[in-house]
Amino acid sequence: MEKGDSVCRLQGFSQPPELFQDGHLLIGGIFSFRTGQDYVVNTFQTIPKVRKCKNFNFREFKFAQAMIFAINEINRNPEMLSNVKLGYKIYGNCGTMDILRAGLALMSGLKEEFSDENCTKSETVQAILGHSGSRPTIAFARVVGRFQIPVISHFATCACLSNRKEYPTFFRTIPSDYYQSRALAKLVRHFGWTWVGALAVDNEYGFNGIAAFIRTAQEYGVCVEYSEALSSSDPPETLQRITQIIKLSTSKVIVAFMSHREIKLLAAALYKQNVTGLQWIGSDAWITDPSLTDSEGHSILVGSLGFTITKAEIPRLGEYLRQLHPSQFPESQFVRDFWEDVFDCSLNQTANPQKQPCSGFESLQNVESKFTDVSELRFTNNVYKSVYAVAHALDNLIKCDGGKGNENIAKICASNPYVILEGERVYFDENGDSPARYELVNLQIASRGTMEGKTLGIYDASLPDSHQFVPVSVCSEKCLPGTHKVLQKGKPVCCYDCIPCPAGEITNLTDSIICLKCPPEFWSNKRRDACIPKAIEFLAYNEILGTLLVLFSLLGVFLTLITTLVFYCHRETPLVRANNSELSFLLLFSLTLCFMCSLTFIGRPSEWSCMLRHTAFGITFALCISCVLGKTIVVLMAFKATLPGSNMMKWFGPAQQRLSVLAFSLVQVLICILWLTITPPFPLMNMLLFKDRIILECDFGTAIGYCAVLGYIGLLAVLCFIIAFLARKLPDNFNEAKFITFSMLIFCAVWTAFIPAYVSSPGKFTVAVEIFAILASSYGLLFCIFLPKCFIILFRPEQNTKKHIMGKTSNSDIHY
Repeated sequence: MEKGDSVCRLQGFSQPPELFQDGHLLIGGIFSFRTGQDYVVNTFQTIPKVRKCKNFNFREFKFAQAMIFAINEINRNPEMLSNVKLGYKIYGNCGTMDILRAGLALMSGLKEEFSDENCTKSETVQAILGHSGSRPTIAFARVVGRFQIPVISHFATCACLSNRKEYPTFFRTIPSDYYQSRALAKLVRHFGWTWVGALAVDNEYGFNGIAAFIRTAQEYGVCVEYSEALSSSDPPETLQRITQIIKLSTSKVIVAFMSHREIKLLAAALYKQNVTGLQWIGSDAWITDPSLTDSEGHSILVGSLGFTITKAEIPRLGEYLRQLHPSQFPESQFVRDFWEDVFDCSLNQTANPQKQPCSGFESLQNVESKFTDVSELRFTNNVYKSVYAVAHALDNLIKCDGGKGNENIAKICASNPYVILEGERVYFDENGDSPARYELVNLQIASRGTMEGKTLGIYDASLPDSHQFVPVSVCSEKCLPGTHKVLQKGKPVCCYDCIPCPAGEITNLTDSIICLKCPPEFWSNKRRDACIPKAIEFLAYNEILGTLLVLFSLLGVFLTLITTLVFYCHRETPLVRANNSELSFLLLFSLTLCFMCSLTFIGRPSEWSCMLRHTAFGITFALCISCVLGKTIVVLMAFKATLPGSNMMKWFGPAQQRLSVLAFSLVQVLICILWLTITPPFPLMNMLLFKDRIILECDFGTAIGYCAVLGYIGLLAVLCFIIAFLARKLPDNFNEAKFITFSMLIFCAVWTAFIPAYVSSPGKFTVAVEIFAILASSYGLLFCIFLPKCFIILFRPEQNTKKHIMGKTSNSDIHY
């Protein structure tokens, strides 16, 4: 063959997928994102075009997103398909003809022409997931099966699909209708109903399902009054005829092997005719469909019985669905339409001007809809399992002979079971079917107004015939761990309510009678089924409050050091020398210690930090107030010395001032030594203040010690305030006593307010209140005493003279 002779050309037009992600290997998907088409009769004189679908089907869109979620999960798993990225092509077509068109597109790809030269990568998918309906699945599974491409359906239940000659590569993660038909017949026999009507959807799914039911029902002695078929695409006359048959029939039990489309049409027609009193027995195609609630006349379906597959949970799927955004699928028109429908806005004002434009801040995080609801994951879980079945098969195929084995993916799927989710074992029998296990559900109106299936029993086809149907007949459901039984008043002991355990109590048993209290250092978790250690709380450096207090403390140290530097650089000036500059520097030093001692209150309390924080606070503040008291006495003595014949300054000179500060401070030191010797402070785990957490705090050891320390500081402050108040009106151009009075007023006000605030503050906030009092009083002393002096030194140097300071009452005996 000459180069370029081997050329394949695509016949017809190519339709791109709705959702696409490239990868080394591709998985196809067909889900009908919309349902409902106008009734059209094809003439076949021209090639039929893609027919427009009308109504949204959120459940089908959720199926597609579950498929994408599973593929992304597998791509992140290094243990599966390592160095191989899975991609996907997902079509959202509806109608059998267009679904077949999508199946062919997945099989052949989208390239217009293939030759030996440009054939670098196959566009054929490794497997096709879907469809939900048996009729369209039958249409394309027969075709793609000839090319050994597996079709794995999550919802197509027609027993005809088990024929391996017709559908050699078809598999499904849902049981065949053969088992469901027999289960429905046994259900009818169980209730003693011997006269029933039978309805089917007008396709292979309905015909095969209702035929199997009728055969089994007749074996059990059940008679069928009528058997009719209906399709959603039938002309209106068909629906009217069947409605009339039901209205005139004498049987009150109807077995309906239909999809949700047909049952909604039928329910609406019967509702308009006021036909009531019917007991519906439904197939799994409609019995739990959430869209039933939206249909007119859905109330006549309340009380329906039917079988459906069991529920499951898919971790993190709900979070993934709520993160959906049009930007993730920019080429998808359906995603844009979906977004506009949910938020009633327009992403394209030109195409949809009647709606308000979308703001860009829309999010599904707080939207409750059928799409985001993950409480009833039945068929969605089948999609999830289907993806993993394909992935396991591909993984085995790649590992088999280094990826060069002779087996194809269909054979691998048929011969290998896989453990998918929460230990669930997934496998296919020789016909490609999954094991049959159903829940018997009863349609009821839920509290939120929607129709939900209440589980009444279990049907397991793998058990012996006498044990297959297990009805659940209980007055009350089992109480799960975290709840305990409370008998209902006036009812037998079998009737009880399941009450959640109180906070701090748990039970990890089913049907527990009592809840057990957690140990003192433990607390119950949210589910009330385990005790977890209580959170330990204290004022830490890394939290916002702790960080702010540290910053204010360091700021105080910085300002004090700046003030000290200013005073040191101007130590020879009259303003600094007046009133004993030694006391000023000692006061600045003690203020620095006061700011720094607040840091000892932050952090995890320990034995040494508890002793340090209160003694350091007491001694530094005693030293600080002693210095202020010394300065106040100096001011008073200086002006008393101006009186004729007075020699008071000789009795309170620099030596006496130093001695008084030392004496006042030593008293506090003795108090602290006695406190630490007799009953020192210690760290305490306070479990009484809060039930759900432990407050780690410093216990005083004895309240007398703390009161003595605080009381002594208060005594010095009050004494200092009184003396400063007496000297506030002394004749001086710069009367320091006036500023000391203000500082002591602030000091006393802060610590007076501290007491009630300290007592009423909970937990770690008591420590924060104490730190605030330390910082506030320290800033008050710093600003009131030193800020005016710094202002004169730096900005009014002409006032920093002996003459200006002493004025007319200058006294040469005052010590500078």
